[in-house]
Amino acid sequence: MASPDEAAPTFNPNNVDLNTADPRDVICAINFSGNDYNGQLGARISAIFVILVVSTGTTFFPVIAKRVPRLHIPLYVYLFVRYFGSGVIVATAFIHLLEPAYSEIGTQTCVGMTGGWADYPWCAAIVLTSVMAVFLMDFGAERYVEIKYGIDSDDDLQEAVTGVVDRSPSAIQQDQTLSTTEAQRKHEGRRASAAYEKRFIEDFEDEEADSSARKNSFRQQIAAFLILEFGVIFHSVVIGLNLGVVGDEFNTLYPVLVFHQSFEGLGIGARMSSIPFRPGSWLPWILCLAYGLTTPIAIAIGLGVRTTYNPNSFTANVVSGVLDAISAGILIYTGLVELLARDFLFNPMRTKDNMRLVFMVVCVLLGAGLMALLGKWA
Repeated sequence: MASPDEAAPTFNPNNVDLNTADPRDVICAINFSGNDYNGQLGARISAIFVILVVSTGTTFFPVIAKRVPRLHIPLYVYLFVRYFGSGVIVATAFIHLLEPAYSEIGTQTCVGMTGGWADYPWCAAIVLTSVMAVFLMDFGAERYVEIKYGIDSDDDLQEAVTGVVDRSPSAIQQDQTLSTTEAQRKHEGRRASAAYEKRFIEDFEDEEADSSARKNSFRQQIAAFLILEFGVIFHSVVIGLNLGVVGDEFNTLYPVLVFHQSFEGLGIGARMSSIPFRPGSWLPWILCLAYGLTTPIAIAIGLGVRTTYNPNSFTANVVSGVLDAISAGILIYTGLVELLARDFLFNPMRTKDNMRLVFMVVCVLLGAGLMALLGKWA
């Protein structure tokens, strides 16, 4: 059987017998149309620079607000950006990655009806594999830190599972020692929490915080962040290429993608701002710039191949569909576990101020809602 790219040109859509036609041939013929590039080269070139400035600026903003206290960015502005960005990441996973993945390699597509792709729901399998892979890397990193730095929670686990605690004299003496340590830790936590509210910094960034705690937190968070940025960059490459060759939709897609990349940039920057980089480190700025450059470079590449690149071809659908599915899995795990669960459910430093908590939750919902709305156009 000829490949879809070879078969589609010989299929005559003007002479179709619906009683005998293979639905795959019909769908593949519809999808095979080349790109719809229709000129407007100047506007497309401007998109490179506009998206570069806007997406880079929004990515840098949360990091600058956190690391340059003399700017006196209000706490609620920082909280809005951070938690709005978390909502954006979650909506990006489901609306801007998962749905396009299904439209490119799902069961009702040209790819999904062809060969081995028709034998199994590969899109869902790729998303699941991506989620499990990120989970294993995240868990492995946490366990590595626990082992390397001697963090032991066996007693806590015993009490949680069995309800039985060792009450021997030696254990009681140990508990008394631990209670003193715990009281000191709580005192330091309250001091650090107050510092956070004043200077937007977590306990590990307090000037007198234990350096090993800072290192542990950094190792755990930077791995999760790099996975997150990896998934977002995949997505940015695909949409940048498409913007370079899209046809009449360009006038609508251009401003939508400006907002799209801005919102994603806020999510990336907000997450990066919570990582305890060493003072003076250039890494956060480099990572911000990496995101800001990705889509403009992809647009430039799309313009360079605007006469030959076909975003609807079988090969392009396979590549973009697989990348979107991988990225969807990464962002689903990261958005729900690393962002929402860790910030709201399992964060010992979470504020107890109900008004502030309501504000943070509303910001998450607003970010998710607006990013989901953009899915109507891009």
